[in-house]
Amino acid sequence: MKNRYLPGLALWFLGTLICLAQSADILRVEFTRLPKNSSDIQVSRWRFLINLPVPLGADQYLITGAEYNQIDFDNFGDLPFDSSELQILRVIDLNLGYVFQWNENWRFVGIMTPRLASNFVEGVEGDDLKLNMTASLLKDHPDGEKPFRLVLGLTFNSATGLPFPLPLINYYRRFDPHWAYVLGIPKSSFRHYFNERNMVETSVFLDGYFVNIQNDILLDDGGIGSSISLSAFIGACEYQYKITKRLSFNMLGGYAFLQNGLLRDNKRTKVYVLNNHGNLYLRTGFKVSIF
Repeated sequence: MKNRYLPGLALWFLGTLICLAQSADILRVEFTRLPKNSSDIQVSRWRFLINLPVPLGADQYLITGAEYNQIDFDNFGDLPFDSSELQILRVIDLNLGYVFQWNENWRFVGIMTPRLASNFVEGVEGDDLKLNMTASLLKDHPDGEKPFRLVLGLTFNSATGLPFPLPLINYYRRFDPHWAYVLGIPKSSFRHYFNERNMVETSVFLDGYFVNIQNDILLDDGGIGSSISLSAFIGACEYQYKITKRLSFNMLGGYAFLQNGLLRDNKRTKVYVLNNHGNLYLRTGFKVSIF
């Protein structure tokens, strides 16, 4: 595998997470903070998501929606270039999905997501646009003695640089009234339900972003930064409180054990390391979910 494809795997994990979230959440508002660490860099992110299911017939739905992410990139140290145009990064997704009952046991879920990811200092440019697609089958038994949910599919994320779709697997099982687990990529977790309203989850997962830089950054060694990316591997503990059956509030605290904040050229090759030190990972928000 060529070196320029290695970061694509982490970005595929991120794209998979987004696709799973889109198929499960009707509304989500959340704030994430990675405080200043030894690299003197702090990252904050606001995320707003809304999806509207439109019934088309018996067990058929059209899903339309949008997601907005604003990433505030703050540098408190000295960089060998002007970072002022990197301070606010934005990712805008438009979601179009189709869900129908494939057979007695499986639902088909297809999602197409045009994406604009940029610092937008010059309006909208062609390199800001990416396209993500997911096709999956979902088997869900929420009411049995041991509820479970299985998702199997393929996902294609144009930001990865990989010219082919990759597998999507996610398995959830509540094997006891108070215990459940999730196995999958990009997230695996273990949950304890105190009751139907209060839940604590320990998890490991991947997070990050990939954003186009409209005005290329010229480095002293001749390298040219045309995009900025962050990939992070996180261990965390989360508390969730269900206000209603579908509406919940959550708080998460964890640590980014592995982290890579990079400038990349137009071939996605690393040209400058912005941040490769671990630090705290904090997130809070609320959501309305179909699960």
